[in-house]
Amino acid sequence: MKQVVQGVSGGSVRVIDVPPPSADANEVLVKTLFSAISPGTERAVTQLAQSSYLQKAKARPDLVKQVIAKAKSDGPMATLSTVKSRLASDLPLGYSACGIVQIVGETVSHIKPGDLVATGGAGAANHAEFQAVPGLLCVKVPEGVEPQEASLATIGAIAMHGFRLTEVGPGAVVVVIGLGLIGQLSAQIAIASGARVVGIDVDQKRVDLVSKWGALGLLESGKETTDAILSFSRGIGADAVMLTAGGKSNSTIRRTPELCRDRATVVVVGDVSLDGERTPFYMKELTMKVARSYGPGRYERSYEQWGVDYPPGYVRWSEGRNIEAVLDLQASKKIDLNGVITHNFDIASAPEAYALVDSPGSGENVMSITLSYGSGALEPNQEKHSPINLKTAQPRSGSAKKKLTVGLIGSGAYAVSTLVPKLKDAGFGEITAVTSSSLISANRLVERLGSGRVAKDANEIIHDEDIDVVIVATPHESHAALVIKALDAKKHIWCEKPLALNLVDFKAITDAGQKSPESLLWVGFNRRFSHPVQEMSDFFGTHGSQLVVTYRVSAGQIPSTHWYNDRTQGGRLIGEVCHFIDTSQAIVKSPIQNITASGSSSNERVLADNLGVVLTFEDGSVASITYATGGSPITPKERVEVLGRGKTGLIDDFRSIELNEKRKAFRPQDKGQDKALAAFANAIRSESETPKWVFESSIAAILGAESLLSGNSISLQEYLRFSK
Repeated sequence: MKQVVQGVSGGSVRVIDVPPPSADANEVLVKTLFSAISPGTERAVTQLAQSSYLQKAKARPDLVKQVIAKAKSDGPMATLSTVKSRLASDLPLGYSACGIVQIVGETVSHIKPGDLVATGGAGAANHAEFQAVPGLLCVKVPEGVEPQEASLATIGAIAMHGFRLTEVGPGAVVVVIGLGLIGQLSAQIAIASGARVVGIDVDQKRVDLVSKWGALGLLESGKETTDAILSFSRGIGADAVMLTAGGKSNSTIRRTPELCRDRATVVVVGDVSLDGERTPFYMKELTMKVARSYGPGRYERSYEQWGVDYPPGYVRWSEGRNIEAVLDLQASKKIDLNGVITHNFDIASAPEAYALVDSPGSGENVMSITLSYGSGALEPNQEKHSPINLKTAQPRSGSAKKKLTVGLIGSGAYAVSTLVPKLKDAGFGEITAVTSSSLISANRLVERLGSGRVAKDANEIIHDEDIDVVIVATPHESHAALVIKALDAKKHIWCEKPLALNLVDFKAITDAGQKSPESLLWVGFNRRFSHPVQEMSDFFGTHGSQLVVTYRVSAGQIPSTHWYNDRTQGGRLIGEVCHFIDTSQAIVKSPIQNITASGSSSNERVLADNLGVVLTFEDGSVASITYATGGSPITPKERVEVLGRGKTGLIDDFRSIELNEKRKAFRPQDKGQDKALAAFANAIRSESETPKWVFESSIAAILGAESLLSGNSISLQEYLRFSK
């Protein structure tokens, strides 16, 4: 299918061919008829992408801090690789569209295949021939609304939510400053509610258009405009002001108080500077609100991804119901888009449409642009790709003599910047196919590699008999299911940690592995292959008294909205501490006997991000892992100290090692990814069995989470029988 994307670096807009997305249980697959471009919003995105690195840094200081923190913890080279990977990526464009339902996820009940729907959501309702949209952001279009008009419904929901925040009723005076697309829609919504509306802009054409809806249109002229508003409001001033303008100037926010009555409400809808003076707001005791997109539910994972709606009695106007309300106003002709939709382009001409958006001074009246999708759109099960053999692979032989072809599932930053560049030197052949939740990122990687194809989903890769090795580098919750499918298909598998999130999935993996003994299963516990860990392990040997390992990890804090804080992803113990459990086992070289874990800093223990883990080993050795998020960001991330057998060893953040005070440095930082991949390739060629540490370290992390919940020490021996 065709999809419109924009390069993060340079900002070029282009149309690419990628497979159609697939819809999960909470989503709806929609064949697009029209999608809408909001010039103000999408111009801002484009301008940021086209800006220099310095300008990007000034615009996003939060990301600069993340880069600095990563450089201090992971080193400049690894950070540079990640930054380059992100800058070389493409972003999907679009967030408001209309189309016909093709497939409905099993948890979605309010629509059916064949329905005409309005869709919303950045990253979902894209400018693409097909969209996989969250069910709650998919709203049936009522009779009397044309598909082109309905494609603006989500943009209209931004205006609707902004107006709701004014909390005014019939007869109130509402001033709308900035009469672009959202300003025009805001004015019409306010008029439909019975408000008396004033629209202000510096463009006479836009002023004339808002007057057409019944508003008082005023060309911005300072005091004269203010006097006109005071006269219109019978000397009182505006009950509410909606700022739907954009730009970096603070002139709009600074003059807003003089338009308001005492204790009025100011709602910021557009991306306008808020650098105003406090005193004018204080003297009138103004209430200022910043509208968050389409309304309640926006940016909420439970609403948008899991499909958990708010009860109408508690949240009447969620983002989905705001879209619905806009469509109702369109159906009753209270919202008129004649003159609002100024241009339409075929999707193939999307770059021309964005060139128009990027040239506001060209003289053309650009209010909003729609993209149309002709009858030539592919059906969801069609592809413009070479045919492939999707038979389940037969048991493999002769791996030592052939190049190992790779199928990559997941094209996130780690896979692209760390794993992919090391595959060739590790002994693997070409990447035959790539898929990801973002097929755009998969496409960009294939373009960069100059070979391979974008697969529509993981199943296509797993069941392609021309692929030898499947790499799983997806969010944690999907690992187990993908590993089981790949084992059933007789593939060799590299799975990024963790292998599984619970005992049920772990048992299912071991069962599948026993049925496919010729498949090699490997988990990306790379630290055990690093030079510092291997030298430490060799230094202490395998015989003698017990060892005491003290492993300190300064992990750093992550935002509450980070996917690691989603309990369905397993939490940080299973998701990251598993690395340090495995590294400790690699140093001690004795089976883990028991694990005890305790944690804090979370209402849900499974999500605890300050942890203490104690491992006891069969030979009597002990490892204590301290995982903390509250330390200084300049503190090196990892420090491993080992004492015993008359010796002392210290690994300092995988940059240096001290063995009985003899220090050796490693530049760059060595965490073992290259050697881990090479060991995996060699194990495939030598037809080795899956190593015991794959299962031991994985089950230890799962049981650590169980210990975190129960407060008890848990023995591994009962559970390791699964893998025998």
